[in-house]
Amino acid sequence: MIGRVALIALLVGTAGCAQQKKAEPLPPGVECDANRVLGLKGKPRSQAIEADALARSGAKRLRWIEPGSAVTMDFRVDRLNLHVDKAGTITDARCG
Repeated sequence: MIGRVALIALLVGTAGCAQQKKAEPLPPGVECDANRVLGLKGKPRSQAIEADALARSGAKRLRWIEPGSAVTMDFRVDRLNLHVDKAGTITDARCG
């Protein structure tokens, strides 16, 4: 039983290490494209996911938004907002 749990944990942990296809450059005038990271929905919050999301979206900044957290309403064209649930799983991605 413990062996199975360890094997599953190892497989899940290495799944995020798979080499990702490099994102194509954004069109001129676009500083963040959240559509490029919608595939991250359902993935757990991590530094690797953060780096991947920034690279894919083209954003220069990233903000994690947790349920019930207070956030400023300023709109930044270069910022990606990743919304997570209580468990830290990504539920949405938006620029701004």
